[in-house]
Amino acid sequence: MNIDRSASDNPVTRRFPRIAALCAAYLGTFLATLDISVVNVALPTLQDALQTDISGLQWVVNAYTICLSAFMLSSGPIADRYGHKRAWLAGVGVFTVGSAVCAMASNLDLLLFGRAVQGVAGALLIPGALPILSHAFPDAEERAHVIGGWSAFSALALILGPLLGGLLLHGIGWQSIFVINLPLGMIAIGLGIWGIREHKQQARTALDPAGQVLSVVCLASLTYGLISIGQPGLNSLIPIAALAVALVVFILFMFVERCVDRPLLPLSLFRRRSFAVVNLASFTLGFSYYSCLFFFSIYLQTIQGLSVVETGWRMMPQFLVTGCVSILYGRLSAVMTSRRLLVAGYGVTALAMSTMVTFTAHTPYWIVGTLFGLLGLGAGLAVPATSMAVMTAAPIDRMGVASTTMNALRQMGMTIGVAFLGTLMSSEASRVLAAALRDQGVAKAPEIARYVIAHGVASSDSLIVSTLFVPAMEHGFHVAMMVSGLACALVALMLLITSFEADTLPSPPPKHTDGG
Repeated sequence: MNIDRSASDNPVTRRFPRIAALCAAYLGTFLATLDISVVNVALPTLQDALQTDISGLQWVVNAYTICLSAFMLSSGPIADRYGHKRAWLAGVGVFTVGSAVCAMASNLDLLLFGRAVQGVAGALLIPGALPILSHAFPDAEERAHVIGGWSAFSALALILGPLLGGLLLHGIGWQSIFVINLPLGMIAIGLGIWGIREHKQQARTALDPAGQVLSVVCLASLTYGLISIGQPGLNSLIPIAALAVALVVFILFMFVERCVDRPLLPLSLFRRRSFAVVNLASFTLGFSYYSCLFFFSIYLQTIQGLSVVETGWRMMPQFLVTGCVSILYGRLSAVMTSRRLLVAGYGVTALAMSTMVTFTAHTPYWIVGTLFGLLGLGAGLAVPATSMAVMTAAPIDRMGVASTTMNALRQMGMTIGVAFLGTLMSSEASRVLAAALRDQGVAKAPEIARYVIAHGVASSDSLIVSTLFVPAMEHGFHVAMMVSGLACALVALMLLITSFEADTLPSPPPKHTDGG
């Protein structure tokens, strides 16, 4: 088929397709992000509907994020080999199918399968947006505004997710939070077909199947081990064995990545100090900020006793502020260095999360809402600043793999955050509840405490347990927030002492680039 290059390269002719490509990339990220925030709000509803415990809720989140983070590492080579447009469109299509499976699920196992399908598709969607935008908008200043808008659109999904999820759950049912993805997915496919220009980098397209399998096994084993530690009635050797498997497989994974010609995880890029530090920051952002949605939903509904609709409304300040700050990021980046924006973002996030240790069942909303807004301010700075810093630190011909690495580490951080912090919260809550029950002379206090914390206060008809349940959950929530805040504070300190301008490693010359 002959193509009129003069017409296709004309700026006026390309204006509307570029807008369509931008809207498609935004909408694809919106879909994947919306599913995170909607599902987190629905967790207590899903616990009742599917008759599961808190570890089951952790798996509802992590079935998605495990596949998302692990398969992200292959999304770059897949997109480079088969084309960024083709890979992204496949991601939207599979994500839509996975959403349909979730909507039809009648039990936890089928829901987890649908969530895993969504995660595999999201692995092509989320990191695929930045290379699409970078190639469509090559001008650095214009790209900064576009990436700021991309981050704002992600924040919009987080804003609408709790509110929309609350309304859908209250008015229709939990299945509706997945059904809404179907029409949005079809619109995204239409925009992508029209607007996205194909782009390939076939010189770096060798896949790493051994590394891919090892990465999935490592992350799944680690997550299973962390979640099962706090699962009542489970043999204590099982989580230890799972964590041991994760460690062994991780060592094998690193060995494979050092030996293959084109590894799944580009270890050579981490020789750049700024690239390594900013990717550690991205991991911590997932561990602390993105995983906190899981805990905020539990705090507002389980501890404060709010309805799902009220929870949606009360979580909005966090995401509303994030969206507003992200929209202004392009202007902020013109007057402030990336290091200052990074330090400010992670520092404010650390301050907000650490202060949440004061939250109780009776904390007035003006305090809760203010700290949610402060957290949104920190994330609104940290998310786009981290993305820009990673893309700047990577060689021009490695932007695709840099994007996938950053996003994979962020999602990996969220997976480990939900697993580790969730288990830490439930374990600490069980410990405090067991001690309080022993003081009341209750027999088998540890067993009762673990069961009630895992299954909710409704699983017990004891007035004593009901009275002591909320203070115990408050303590568990406080511990999770303190660990999250300390993690962000350490990253802020590391970013403060890192000189990004000092990195002078030369970028390797591109071996081959094939534009589609």
